[in-house]
Amino acid sequence: MTTESFIKDPYVLDFLDLKNYPALRESDLEQALIDKLQEFLLELGRGFCFEARQKLMRYEDEDFYLDLVFYHSILKCHVLIDLKIGKLTHADVGQMDSYIRMFDALFKNNDDNPTIGIILCSQKNEAIVKYSVLNDAKQVFASKYCLTLPTAEELQREIEDERRKIEEQKKPHYH
Repeated sequence: MTTESFIKDPYVLDFLDLKNYPALRESDLEQALIDKLQEFLLELGRGFCFEARQKLMRYEDEDFYLDLVFYHSILKCHVLIDLKIGKLTHADVGQMDSYIRMFDALFKNNDDNPTIGIILCSQKNEAIVKYSVLNDAKQVFASKYCLTLPTAEELQREIEDERRKIEEQKKPHYH
């Protein structure tokens, strides 16, 4: 099994009963996920084991905090989750890449596989997904979360968008 087969996109977080309002903060989302940890683990899928919240990583005189840390019992690696309200940015991807490298240096056991990072955001930015380390999809993933289940019309649009993207990838590109 590939790592990608364990990373869902999107994650449906309707069990949190949060509304997508402008004042929603990442800390609100994090608290709601911790309050409903059992449902969140079920939404993440098989193999995820909760390890820490706001895990401190200290490098020289700087402190960094990981939103959520899990261990994946099937993939035999740590999974770092960074929560983002709004659209995915290059800074988010760079930050997660740094967090993974720092986490591996500080906490990874010799028999663990490389750490995986998931940036859980309310809006993915396809350009950033395509033109960043996310395109290689080895250790860093961006997944969208939804606070409510999509309507039938929204699902249909999503399917059509995905179909269009797949068709675009199949077309030969001439330079």
